[in-house]
Amino acid sequence: MTAPKRHERRWPMRLLRGTAVLVLLDTLLQAALAGLFVTGDLDLLAWHAANAGVLSALAVVQTVLAVVVWRRLRGPGWPAAASAMLVALVSVQQGLGEARILAGHMPVGMAIFGCATALTYWAFAARIQPAVQVGQCVGVAE
Repeated sequence: MTAPKRHERRWPMRLLRGTAVLVLLDTLLQAALAGLFVTGDLDLLAWHAANAGVLSALAVVQTVLAVVVWRRLRGPGWPAAASAMLVALVSVQQGLGEARILAGHMPVGMAIFGCATALTYWAFAARIQPAVQVGQCVGVAE
């Protein structure tokens, strides 16, 4: 197998890694915006609300990529399920925030942070080997 073909089949995992980092960083940004709002900068509440939409979109992209890694590269299925759960958590979080139910909003935020951290760690620790295509010789000298 030539190097370019191997590289071509690893793109889903590379994109998943990048997206996982973006989700984690955006989750940290959300916490920072919330903290600054609580300390008195009321304008940051609008930024916090707007950034929730960004986090939601990133979580959806991460879920799609996790499904691609699972199905195309034959990686484990739990990251796709965890990413889908992250999408659900972010949706619940947005609803709780808009309803100003902080008793639920803060714990769900911590769950989002934990899930994003676990998925980012897995994305970099996992060693997914691209699936062998049908009819391809493996380990046989030609």
